[in-house]
Amino acid sequence: MAYDEAWNLQRTCRAERAADRCHDLLLLIEHPSVYTLGRTTQDQHWPGEAQLSRETSIPIIRTERGGSITYHGPGQLVGYPILRLSDYCAGPKAYVRMLEEVLITTLAESGITARRREGLPGVWVGDDRPSKIASIGVRISHGITTHGFALNVCPDLEPFSHIVPCGISDCQVTSMSALMSTTPDLRVVQQQLAALFAARFQLTWSESMTLEQFAAVMEHPNRQLSPSSIHAPANPGGAP
Repeated sequence: MAYDEAWNLQRTCRAERAADRCHDLLLLIEHPSVYTLGRTTQDQHWPGEAQLSRETSIPIIRTERGGSITYHGPGQLVGYPILRLSDYCAGPKAYVRMLEEVLITTLAESGITARRREGLPGVWVGDDRPSKIASIGVRISHGITTHGFALNVCPDLEPFSHIVPCGISDCQVTSMSALMSTTPDLRVVQQQLAALFAARFQLTWSESMTLEQFAAVMEHPNRQLSPSSIHAPANPGGAP
């Protein structure tokens, strides 16, 4: 799903969740290549829109999330939780740590040891020269979360070389596939992450559907959502 379409879907979900017309949910999405700029992006974090467009021909979108510039693309698992935050933790910092924990435990399922770095939201691997394997950038409005995290499963990492990822100087970026002897199956990682997310946030997914199905449900004026959380998985192939 294109980034701007997913952003519009998040806005719809946020409004519905704030009005208690739907329950907590998690969107798991794969985006076509795109650079996104967060609220703390500074001039030194990127070469500027004109130059970056010339160098990469990749679209650039300014967003409302926290954090600086990053890249999304095929092979990256992007998660957008739509939650009423007060039901789960005291505030944004605790929420980010919960997301980091979900990502760390997901990576552990594939034998990858990952960790936090204090003051640098996201998930890292390696000790001597840490590399970032997952980024986090969230927004909370009217008590409802949007945006979220991006886990590098098997993306092309070259687009990261044109920016200062997440505004962190000398930031090295890696992926699960770069650390494993085989390329991980994104669908398998997706299912593991969804299960671990539910366990950490003490949720039970009541329904799973493709993004196309979910978008249609949200657009229907007389929709009826299940009485618990909905997990709308990334689904490039179009099958449930």
